[in-house]
Formats: sequence, C-alpha cells, structure tokens
Amino acid sequence: MKTVLITGANKGVGFETARQLLRQGYYVYLGSRNLENGLKALEMLKEEGLENAEAIQLNVTDSVSVQAARLAIGEKTQVLDVLINNAGINGGLPQSALEANMDQFREVFDTNLYGVVRVTQAFIDLLRNSPQPRIVNVSSSGCSLTLHSDPGWKYYSHKAAVYPASKAALNMFTITLAYELRGTPFKVNAVCPGFVATDFNGHRGTGTAEEGGMRIARYAMIGEEGPTGQFFSEEYNPETGVTPW
Repeated sequence: MKTVLITGANKGVGFETARQLLRQGYYVYLGSRNLENGLKALEMLKEEGLENAEAIQLNVTDSVSVQAARLAIGEKTQVLDVLINNAGINGGLPQSALEANMDQFREVFDTNLYGVVRVTQAFIDLLRNSPQPRIVNVSSSGCSLTLHSDPGWKYYSHKAAVYPASKAALNMFTITLAYELRGTPFKVNAVCPGFVATDFNGHRGTGTAEEGGMRIARYAMIGEEGPTGQFFSEEYNPETGVTPW
C-alpha cells in the first residue's frame, strides 16, 4: 500500500485530496497544525469507511514540529511514496506593494515557501526509499508571472503583493527541486487546485474543494512516464493543464 503525507489536510483542498487518495487505496498521513482538528478530520473519513489514515501533528512553520512528525512517521514506515505540500495561508487583505508590512511577508513566506522547504528536506530520505516517489507542491495560477504581465488575462487587475509572491517563489523552488532530482524516479510538480470555495478564500471560489482535491491527487498518482518540473492548472488550461510560469 502506497503512503502519502499531506500537510494542512484537516480541511479544504487538503482534506479532499486525502479523501481522493484514500479511495484509490493509499495510506494517508493527515498533517494538521492542530492535532485536535486533524483527529476530527480523521473521524469524518472513518465515518465514510476510509480507514487507512491517521492524523499527525505538523506545523510547517515550526522545525521542531516538522522533525517530530518525521520521527513519528519514520517509526511506522521507512517508505513515503508521496509528499503533498498543501498547507498555506493567504496573508489577508489588502496586500499593497507599497503598504504591506514586513510581518505580512514573513508570515506568508514562512508557511508557503519555508514550510515547504522544511517538510521536503525532512522527509526526502523516506521519499528516496520509494520506487516511484512523487512531490506535489500546491501552487496557484494566480502566481504566474507570465499571466500577471498580460493585460489580456482575465485576472490581470487582481494584483496582490504578498501571497502571489510567495507562490511564485514556491514555483522556483519546485523547478530547482525537480532539476536536482532529475535522472531519478522522482516526479516533482506544482499544481493549482483552481479557484475553489474553501475557508482559504472565504468560500468565494467558483469551484468545489472536491474538484481541487481531484486535481492534486491526479498528479500525486502519475506514472513513470509522467511529467516533472512542470506547473499545472486544469482550470486555466482544461486541455493539458500546462500553465506558464
């Protein structure tokens, strides 16, 4: 049975991704900053008959928490097949380039970029033990430099200084990570779940969390001929998902 760790899995897109992968026969570790919330999510899944899961306390902004999660999972398995770096925050609004303060930038980057680095580096040894390791970094088409530079893009006027910058930096980390792991069985990609209605955006999204979870799960399950070092948004590009950086 393949194993997967999902950060921020107690609600929203992370929770739906867990549900999708459980249905596909994966064993899922539900990473949750607050363990109580993780246990509640676990109970919801078990009520649906999805038993192969457990909650793990994991705060991606806390190195001690990340290492404790690594030790806890390492005591249960020596192989992690999939890492989904889903935990993220939006930083609140407004996010003016001239008025956003340094605390906003630090807080958002600490979760959306540094948190991904912490978790990836902590679990890379278990991932290397998998015959087909996969890393999915949950990104956003709204961080595309190409799209945000195009006056013809439908969201061109939707500018924010903090959150998109953190995800653009995450995309660069994804590219570099995929490059460093080239020539190995790893597949590393950035995936946008789409503008889906969750707590993250005050439920203003036009899609469902289930749709977002399905999109992320799809790239967690790609085969050996699948892509690596790419950026996908099926909402932006329904045909291939390929999205400009």
